[in-house]
Amino acid sequence: MHFARFDRIRLAHLPTPLEPMNRLSDALNGPRLWIKRDDCTGMSTGGNKTRKLEFLMGEALAQKADVVITQGATQSNHVRQTAAFCARLGLECHAILEDRTQSKDPDYRMNGNVLLDALHGATVEHVPADTDMVAACETAAAELRSKGKTPYIIPGGGSNPVGALGYANCALELVNQANEMGLKISRLIHATGSAGTQAGLVTGLRALNSGIPLLGIGVRAPKEKQEANVFALAQKTAEKLGCPGIVSREDVVANTDYVGEGYGIPNAGTVEAIEMFARYEGILLDPVYSGKGAAGLIDLVRKNAFDAAENIVFLHTGGSAGLFGYRATFEEPRLVTLAA
Repeated sequence: MHFARFDRIRLAHLPTPLEPMNRLSDALNGPRLWIKRDDCTGMSTGGNKTRKLEFLMGEALAQKADVVITQGATQSNHVRQTAAFCARLGLECHAILEDRTQSKDPDYRMNGNVLLDALHGATVEHVPADTDMVAACETAAAELRSKGKTPYIIPGGGSNPVGALGYANCALELVNQANEMGLKISRLIHATGSAGTQAGLVTGLRALNSGIPLLGIGVRAPKEKQEANVFALAQKTAEKLGCPGIVSREDVVANTDYVGEGYGIPNAGTVEAIEMFARYEGILLDPVYSGKGAAGLIDLVRKNAFDAAENIVFLHTGGSAGLFGYRATFEEPRLVTLAA
């Protein structure tokens, strides 16, 4: 995979660390747990979207764009990182935020990622739940063109074949790290939502013939829909990389048992996972993506889904800024029972 042939703006702090989680492994009495720290990518508190945005913003600049339009839920990590890239590159950013959870909590509506969007200088348009977000972006683009602007539209999550290149490249980075460390990775697990991270990873892992199974823990869509979305995007990503057909339908696996009441609504497992990572490893997860992904990981370990000798890597997709939009969720301490 030769990524230098694609337009790219290198702003991420790479490679991100690959670290053991010894205390969490011991507390769960399970396999050896590791973490790939994509919360450390560097742009506006980091997160997985930074890898995607390196390629997306590279394409935007190649197309002479002067304003970027993107969209997401109110507490979107993707929008926050896009706004940061625009600030760094001197582009305008117009963000369309969908009221997906319909929360009235002022922290959710004004703090966390929303606060950072404003600090980075993005203009923000709020729309109700179930808005056609693709159409909303096209409408905004048409208006900007009428004013002489050259807009570039980035889909929600940065999840298209250009953005997915960032995670095909991450697969290469991870395999190289594991090889240097002598680490045999038994399985890679992460939170999956808009499909770009999982599609990029599965494409990269298959193209490298890595033999590493990938499991996405869903945060929104039902299993069939999530897997179909990922597979469709993986096929397009493979074509862009010049290896069409490398990903089979069987390579795409999502577990959607941990969605709970819906997108952006943390459940008891999410809260427990966030507190366990914070108190055992000093690592901050988020309530929307990485918290639910980690909840799935913890539950699967408890269900003995993995052999004790396996090395399980959890890809941390970032998003800790979102915690500040969920203060009420953590107001009453729920103390984790720490091992003696």
